[in-house]
Amino acid sequence: MANVQTSDALLVKNYIAGDENALSILINRHQSKIYGFIYSKLSDRDIADDIFQDTFIKVIKTLKSNSYNEEGKFLPWVMRISHNLIIDHYRKNKKMPMFRETEDFSIFSIMSDNVPNIESQLITSQVESDLRKLIEELPEDQKEVLVMRMYQDLSFKEISELTGVSINTALGRMRYAIMNLRKVIDKHQIILTN
Repeated sequence: MANVQTSDALLVKNYIAGDENALSILINRHQSKIYGFIYSKLSDRDIADDIFQDTFIKVIKTLKSNSYNEEGKFLPWVMRISHNLIIDHYRKNKKMPMFRETEDFSIFSIMSDNVPNIESQLITSQVESDLRKLIEELPEDQKEVLVMRMYQDLSFKEISELTGVSINTALGRMRYAIMNLRKVIDKHQIILTN
C-alpha cells in the first residue's frame, strides 16, 4: 500500500483538517507543471517566482477559509488562480490589450473610427464594460472558455488541459459563447452606440 499515491482530493481534505504536511506534498507534486505554465506566460524568472508564491498564498487562504469546493479538481483550480494573477500582473503593467481580434470575434469592427478620439475612447471603454457584463451572463462553461481565450490568450489545447474537456468541446463552447453574445448584442444594440 505504501506506493499508492494519495489523491489530491484526500490531501486537500487532510490539509483542511489540519495536516500541514499535506500541502507540501501537493505543492511538490504539481510545482513543476504550475511553475512551467507561469514561466511560459511571462518569461521572467523573478516575476514567475512571485506569481508562483502568490498563487499558493491564495490557495492557502482559500483552503483555510473553507471556501474550496472544486470537487477534487485541485490542479485546474490552482492553474486558474495562477492565470488570474498573471492577468492582474499584465493589467497593472498595461502590457496586455483587453481584447484580441480573432476571425470568430470581431464585434469591435462595429465601432467606427470617424468619431473624435476622446469620444471614441469613451465608447470603447463603455463597450468593454458592457461586454464584460454580458460575458458574466453566459453559461459558466462558455464563459470560462471565452475568458481564457479572449482575456488570457490561451490556446485551445491549454484551455482543454485546464478545463479537463476535449479540444473539440472547448471549441464548441467558444462558438456557442460567441453566438450567444451576438444574439444579446443584436437585441440590445443600444449598448454599442453612444
